[in-house]
Amino acid sequence: MPDNPRNTRSTGYSAPRPAPLTLPALANAHSHAFHRALRGRTQQGTGSFWTWREQMYDLAARLTPDSYFELARATYAEMLAGGIGAVGEFHYLHHQPDGTPYDDPNEMGRALLAAADEVGIRIRLLDTCYLTAGIGHPAEGVQRRFSDGSADAWAERVAAFDDDRVGAAIHSVRAVPQDQMSTVAAWAAGRPLHVHLSEQPAENDACLAAYGLTPTQLLAEAGVLGPRTTLVHATHVTDTDVRLIGDSGCFVCLCPTTERDLADGVGRGADLRAAGARISLGSDSHAVVDLFEEMRGVEMHDRLRTGVRGHWSAQALLRCATSDGHASLGLEADGVVLLDPASPRTAGAGADEHAAVFAATAADVTEVVLAGETAFDGDHGRVGRDLDAAITKVWA
Repeated sequence: MPDNPRNTRSTGYSAPRPAPLTLPALANAHSHAFHRALRGRTQQGTGSFWTWREQMYDLAARLTPDSYFELARATYAEMLAGGIGAVGEFHYLHHQPDGTPYDDPNEMGRALLAAADEVGIRIRLLDTCYLTAGIGHPAEGVQRRFSDGSADAWAERVAAFDDDRVGAAIHSVRAVPQDQMSTVAAWAAGRPLHVHLSEQPAENDACLAAYGLTPTQLLAEAGVLGPRTTLVHATHVTDTDVRLIGDSGCFVCLCPTTERDLADGVGRGADLRAAGARISLGSDSHAVVDLFEEMRGVEMHDRLRTGVRGHWSAQALLRCATSDGHASLGLEADGVVLLDPASPRTAGAGADEHAAVFAATAADVTEVVLAGETAFDGDHGRVGRDLDAAITKVWA
């Protein structure tokens, strides 16, 4: 009986391997590096953003400068392996567990800078002012690690970095009183300023009760909005908020995988873009570190919200992840990413940005070149081993 080709494992024929897909290096505009140790743990059981936050606080209480360095180094290596050449690190884990400053008050921030340097990823350290547990409530428990007591004390500490990679952040309207925001904004003049905005309905309700304003309106009154400001999430914004954001020229950083994972809600990316906001992307809590998934998530969220497909072209989404992402960090875009065009995900999808955005994943990155040098050589296995060692140490 002649051989049945369908039962033959290999014909011996090997098609020429297509040239890799090439695209600009990506920018992850919103990261909390230590959250990477929560993956696979906080997804168990039920709850909300607020129950997730208690698990996050447990992790925050465990970290030392050494363990944070090792965890951040492994996390940044995972980003680099996914084609990310620059990261905006929203950093608020400043002090010892009881709130006492380290001998070097910026020791935790310097650990993050050192981790990025060792990996070879560019970083914008967004040193975060975090003063209160909620509107009108003093910091308590592990939040004492986050707080400098006042915006003036925050500014004095951050000035001691003497590093032009350091930018600023206001954690949220929950964590920084309105009368303290202008101090942070003034310090950040000429540098990127990032803010968590309207991530949860409870934040909006508390702000309306305390100030009679939405969080967006409060930031506008405090002089925080502007073309160097990036508003992270902006999930629960009103039509008036959207117009304010667009008119101010702000960036908005969307984090679809985190917003899904934490049950935050579905944002209004297309509306914000139409109003004039520039959109960047972040992996935030690192439930997933994959900016290709974040790009697709922006379009998918708008589809779910509207019942209509095709709000974003591949080119527009790639701009969010590259040039606009870098711009939200105050950086020039730099670097090149090579993708495997014949992986199980990309095979047959084409050889252009549509394949990269709508088919590829971080696992398809074969090389990353930054400043003319190979920063990632395709060894994803090594990245996983280093992550496992760093995370195991944190939870030991």
